[in-house]
Amino acid sequence: MEAIIMLNEFLSYLQARGKSHSTITAYYRDVSLYLKWCQETFCEQPALLYRANVLEYISYMRNIRGYTSKTVNHHLSSLRSYNEWLIEIGRQTEAVVLKNDFMKIQLQYASPSTVSKKDVETFRQRLLESGSKRDYAIVTLFAYSGIRRSECAALKVEHVDLRAREIRVIGKGDKQRLVYINDKIVHALREYLKERNSDSPFFFVSRQSGKLTASRINQIFNQYSDVITPKSLRHFFCSNALENGYSIHEVATTTIISTTCSTASGTVPGAFSLTAVTARTFPTGIASFMDTIWIMGVCSRT
Repeated sequence: MEAIIMLNEFLSYLQARGKSHSTITAYYRDVSLYLKWCQETFCEQPALLYRANVLEYISYMRNIRGYTSKTVNHHLSSLRSYNEWLIEIGRQTEAVVLKNDFMKIQLQYASPSTVSKKDVETFRQRLLESGSKRDYAIVTLFAYSGIRRSECAALKVEHVDLRAREIRVIGKGDKQRLVYINDKIVHALREYLKERNSDSPFFFVSRQSGKLTASRINQIFNQYSDVITPKSLRHFFCSNALENGYSIHEVATTTIISTTCSTASGTVPGAFSLTAVTARTFPTGIASFMDTIWIMGVCSRT
């Protein structure tokens, strides 16, 4: 009985967040199926999610039900959202649906971006009209810099130089790179700084803490779109770069971690020349090297 009450409260939460009817219906169906499986397996419907139960349910979906990888991932996505909500309201402290639980799906590399420029601009406008300059700045940064979600959360005030139009990004493995930013990003970040009232060293802050979490960034996107995600904006950025005249070599050249370094094909240009190339041929920013490799179909990254 408690599990059903919690599920109904979760649905109310989704409605308050402005989720579409189809999304709410899908979440309700997936979580209900999980609870039904628990009832049939353990003779009860637990109010909380447990890691051991989730792992057994994944095995059940794969081996007993014979679900496709895509279907399994849909179910896990619903359970993860439910798990995140339980954590947010203080009913649970442990994340039990993990990234590694999702099954890998072979994607087509011909069109890495699933959203168009019109979709992105409509999404940005929706954020602008919401009144949150912070959220608008975050979405603009994702769309026109190719930054990762973890990098956005870890971005510090000292790493942002609006006058020089660049930000220093701390990426995977604590590797650093310079990302050159366009007018859209500069204006959005500047407007956010006007209302930012915090002594936190982190650039994006929340009311509850001095650092915006990656989970909260996901919630911002989910609140305003069922399609656009941080990852889809990252892919949009890469595709947009190539469509605006960048060759694979140019995109790769402009995204080496250090401003000057040697590669198998020679020495790549420094920050000054890269900025000039960006201003001349692609005013919306620079992609990262691994995104270029992704487009080439050599590998796919999260």
